[in-house]
Amino acid sequence: MNGVMTNALLLGMGVGVLYFGAEWLVRGATRLAGALGVSPIVIGLTVVSMGTSAPELVVCLVAALGGNSDLAMGNVMGSNLANIGLILGLTAMVRPLEVAGRVITREIPVMIAVTLLLFPLVWDGELSRADGGILLVVLGLYLLFINRAAGEEKAEVKGEFDIYDEKARPDARTVAGSLALIVGGSIGLVMGGRAIVLSAEYIAEMFGVPDLVIGLTIVAVGTSLPELATALVAAMRKEADIAVGNIIGSNVFNIAAILGVTSTVTPIRVVANVVREELPAVLFISLLAFPVTRSAHRVRRWEGAVLLVVYLGLGIWLFRF
Repeated sequence: MNGVMTNALLLGMGVGVLYFGAEWLVRGATRLAGALGVSPIVIGLTVVSMGTSAPELVVCLVAALGGNSDLAMGNVMGSNLANIGLILGLTAMVRPLEVAGRVITREIPVMIAVTLLLFPLVWDGELSRADGGILLVVLGLYLLFINRAAGEEKAEVKGEFDIYDEKARPDARTVAGSLALIVGGSIGLVMGGRAIVLSAEYIAEMFGVPDLVIGLTIVAVGTSLPELATALVAAMRKEADIAVGNIIGSNVFNIAAILGVTSTVTPIRVVANVVREELPAVLFISLLAFPVTRSAHRVRRWEGAVLLVVYLGLGIWLFRF
């Protein structure tokens, strides 16, 4: 029992280190990008989404390189479920979220398309290096698309992303400080990710729970904390575009970037349960995001409650054994 308590404490500490590592990484990258003249909306849609997805990337890489593909896949599937069902649901219940038209017509369809793309890639039971290359090409096209579309945004939408505009001069001190935050955040992410994987594997072995289940639940929710914090803060500041855009963007990055990078480094074994159950569940809740956000271009409190109930229902269905 002492071993379980120790590893539960290690898991909690790992999540905390992951959170602060992601925070430092985002802050450093934001300052550096701002000093180099990158527009705030591009920073918000790319740097912040990638930064809040960094915990999932680190955990997946550590798990996959250690031969634990189930934990890696479970983390991504569980994070995408949690981002929409848990995080978007809870955030909307705290404060109803206004949703910009571009999220409905552009970003949610991209999220659904990337999720659908994953089906043929994992159908043979593996995400190979070639599959990872395909996902990274899709990621590159998505980033180019965002960069081109950013110039067409309305002034009021761009204004919501001004919180990412550091207005710093690209001098040596700014660059050095930003790089220090990026390096420190990256170290924190690696240390936290390693702690989470080791403790999760121990807990799974002690209680006889499959690694896939641990990845879908404890690890997925833990690594989704940066998205939850970002969404709640943005919602309280009445900057709904950031809250919703960050959640949708993180789901795209989870599949295209995290699975793309991880499977390029080392092929990922995909068990049948992922193809039959976990991935369809992710597709279902991704599709549900479309009518929920499209109704009156906002996510109301009762719709947030629906998302949360669906998330819990999918969890019960996935773990019905």
